[in-house]
Order: sequence, then C-alpha cells, then structure tokens
Amino acid sequence: MGRPRTGVTGYPDIAALDADLIECRACPRLVRWREQVAAEKRAAFRDWTYWGRPVPGFGPTDASLVIVGLAPAAHGANRTGRMFTGDRSGDFLYAALYEVGLANQPTAARLGDGLELFGTRITSPVHCAPPANKPTPAERDTCRHWLVSELDLLLPTLRTIVVLGGFGWQALLPVLAGAGWTIPTPRPKFGHGTHVVLEGPTPLHLYGCYHVSQQNTFTGRLTPAMLEDLLRTAGRTAGILPDGHPARRPS
Repeated sequence: MGRPRTGVTGYPDIAALDADLIECRACPRLVRWREQVAAEKRAAFRDWTYWGRPVPGFGPTDASLVIVGLAPAAHGANRTGRMFTGDRSGDFLYAALYEVGLANQPTAARLGDGLELFGTRITSPVHCAPPANKPTPAERDTCRHWLVSELDLLLPTLRTIVVLGGFGWQALLPVLAGAGWTIPTPRPKFGHGTHVVLEGPTPLHLYGCYHVSQQNTFTGRLTPAMLEDLLRTAGRTAGILPDGHPARRPS
C-alpha cells in the first residue's frame, strides 16, 4: 500500500511523490474498478498489459504551466499509464498543445512514444479511473493530498494553471486556498475562458476551460480553435510562449 502523507511534507521531489502515488490503494471502489478494467480489457486492446494503477502527473518537474483534468480514463490513461494518453480526449488535447508550441508532437499513444511537453505539466485531482468517469466527493477529498504535494513541489516555477472542467475547478480551489492563495469572495465560477489572478505565495493565473471530453468536442462546445486560443494565452502568462508566438514548437 502507498504511504499517503498529509500536506506538503516528506517528498524531496516529484519522482519520490510519484513513486508513492502509483502504489496508493486508499479508495476501495476505485481500486476495484481500475483493476477490473485492466483484467477484462476492451477488445481493441486485448493484447495490451494495462497499467491498472494510479496515474501520476506528466511533464517537466519545473513546469510553469499546469493543466488540471478530472481523472484517468478507463481505457486511456488507466491502460497506458500516462495522463490523457491513448484516448480521443488526449488526441484532442495533445494536438492543441502541439499547435501552440507546448508539445513536440501532436499524438500520444503510449509511454516511450517520444512525447515531450515544454514548460507544461498535466495532472488531476483524482489519479485512478472512476466508474462512469465520476469520482465521488469522498474519493476526490481522499486523493487531494497528492495534488497538494505536487503543486507545492512545483511552486518555485508555477505561474499559471488551466483547469479542464467544473469538477477540477471545484477540486482545485480548496487546494490553492490551503496553499496560501487568496480565493476571491464570492468564489469565481467556472466557465470557459474564466481568468482570475490569485495573490499568494506568487501571483497565479487561473484559467477555466471546457473539458476535452468527447461530449464537448464532438458537439462543438469545445473546438480546436477555442482550446488553442486558451492554451496560447496560458502559455504566454506562464512565460513559455512569447507574445504573438505563432509557431508550433519553440525555436
């Protein structure tokens, strides 16, 4: 069993954090589901050995931009072991990251496929695949300390956070408040394009973005242009992309 640690103590770096995270078995329902999916598999992936464990964050450990999602997909990250890798939501996200210059390639198929992010890390408030993509509030709260510790370790370079969806927004605000950032009253409501600058340990730009779920992308609620525009703006406030940056990858 993993050794969850309260708050921000006990982890010298993200590698140590991730080593504990992937062994966590704190939520019985999520453990059962992630392992059931890994054993039963989907027919298209019958030759895969599924990851079937909590999925750690992905990206450089000195990132200035963090993207916060919801939870791993059952046959995406729960299969591949990397955030947003191996499903259509990831296809949509990584294509946009590539287009604005935050990734070196537009596709994410598996670990070891050469994908690299520039100044950007992707994480989530829940690290195990939940049934029906719906973690419970108790599961969200049990998983919170991992996000607390990850953001604390990123604090020296962290400048901007993009939150994908309302669940991530509601999960993140208490984490930021507990870490010393001042959340306005009334609390800012989630919406696509919402932008709030929080005062705290360092000024923090917080952006809301519709989730890259198929429900949003297939219906046109979130288009590639919408996502690229928001990521480009976030990359600029994070200091990764210069103003007016048009290229697909940093020079």
